[in-house]
Amino acid sequence: MKRRGLLLDRDGVINIDRGYIGRREDFEFVSGIFPFLRAAQDLGFRLTIITNQAGVAYGLYTAADYEKLTAWILKEFAKEGIAIDLVLAAFEHAEGKVAAYRRESFWRKPNPGMVLETIQRLDLDPARSVFLGDHERDMQAAEAGGIKTRLHIPGTTKETPPGAIRVESFDEALEKLRALSDSAPAS
Repeated sequence: MKRRGLLLDRDGVINIDRGYIGRREDFEFVSGIFPFLRAAQDLGFRLTIITNQAGVAYGLYTAADYEKLTAWILKEFAKEGIAIDLVLAAFEHAEGKVAAYRRESFWRKPNPGMVLETIQRLDLDPARSVFLGDHERDMQAAEAGGIKTRLHIPGTTKETPPGAIRVESFDEALEKLRALSDSAPAS
């Protein structure tokens, strides 16, 4: 049986969204993210971060800066007993200033490329998996990728997109994860 996954947007879900964040000194974890992810992991969810990082295309920080910040984030999670199974990022943007990244991309949300890649690489069951995001494009990518349960934490997009479930906190999100895990066994 395929596994359950919890696919997470980064900015606005894992960290406070302050615009384009490519440096550690600008990064601040959202309060409650560590206990939430430990609980999700304990319920058998594989954890993935799926993030648009157009700051690279805009030249605000480099891919190397992003990778350095991501390595630090993963170390902080590991210190808290949280294993992130996969991190995927889309650097591309059609209006980017860096020529190498100035283009449309099937990976960039709202397109489903990163969602589909996660499902394939982690052997996830999209019907038993969850996407947690704060923007309409997160919900669109999740839906296009076949993720049945889409949790929206109001952030960038205040109004909950059609088909998504609004959650106001990590506690509410965890209730939804528990209900999903009670409905079918983990593998």
